[in-house]
Amino acid sequence: MGLLDGKAAIITGSARGIGRATAELFIREGAKVLINDIDGDVAEQAAGEIEGETAVFAGDLTKPGICDDLVAKANEAFGEADIVVNNAGYTWDGVVHKMSDEQFQAMLDIHTIVPFRLTRALAPHWREAAKQEAGQGTERFRKIINVTSISGTMGNAGQANYSAAKAGVTGLTKTIAKEWGQFKINVNAVAFGFVETRLTQAKEKAGAIERGGEKIELGIPEQQRAMASMIIPLGRPAQPAEAAGPVLFLASDLANYVHGQVLNVTGGQFGGMYA
Repeated sequence: MGLLDGKAAIITGSARGIGRATAELFIREGAKVLINDIDGDVAEQAAGEIEGETAVFAGDLTKPGICDDLVAKANEAFGEADIVVNNAGYTWDGVVHKMSDEQFQAMLDIHTIVPFRLTRALAPHWREAAKQEAGQGTERFRKIINVTSISGTMGNAGQANYSAAKAGVTGLTKTIAKEWGQFKINVNAVAFGFVETRLTQAKEKAGAIERGGEKIELGIPEQQRAMASMIIPLGRPAQPAEAAGPVLFLASDLANYVHGQVLNVTGGQFGGMYA
């Protein structure tokens, strides 16, 4: 038996990186998973490579109405979703005095506004179902796991936009937890430190993405990567599979009484061990 037997999950940004590793782990634990990426070909390829029951939704989640379409797709494919992991995102780094309004807003859009819209899209389905279950004297827990970062709790030079957006995720998580706890909807967040993904590769290898005609370079300087062994008490970055494990815990029934929390998954980096 798996920890997620009979469950269905939406994982945004799940064709690559932490999202892909989380989707693979959820599948192994018995879940059905909706694979999402802005690039339809990439999403289809990922779904085809993952052995298990999947569905695919491609689209730019920052566009109006797309989060509603995403929830509708999951309901169509699986009947309904039990778990939502708000993982989609990217970085667009720069120092404050050179950062454009567009650059700042883009991080708020994908990291804070998208999780808000996706949560709102769940409301008519999850809240009404919970009311019916309460009337029958039963409890059924549903899960929202938001992905944040220690950049949002500790700040990070060159990431004022990303840090502000991820700090917003913490406030969003704790507020929805207070509003939706009565419906047995657990709302938590995972704050990651340095995880090996294309966003943290050396700039020479990470490449770039295009958003709205703008070319955005990904990755971090090699010097910063080389400091990992010094700034992370465990001595190295996490692998995506190691990042996926804590998300599985929060998505499972093991965490039914864990609510409104931000779980630091950092190897101890930058005060990641604080209470």
